[in-house]
Amino acid sequence: MTSQDAQQIRTSGGEGDTESEATGAVGQVQATGVDAILDEIDSVLEANAAAFVQGFVQKGGQ
Repeated sequence: MTSQDAQQIRTSGGEGDTESEATGAVGQVQATGVDAILDEIDSVLEANAAAFVQGFVQKGGQ
């Protein structure tokens, strides 16, 4: 890395606070969506785990 590259690397200061708050809210919404998907997977596995796993078993060198 050259000295010019090092000068271009800067940490963000207080200017982007509102942007980071908005990003945090979006992240919270995505985390909630992921939790819902994981809950759905858990319910499928509780109902029929053997059939779910059987779909991933290799057969005859596939």
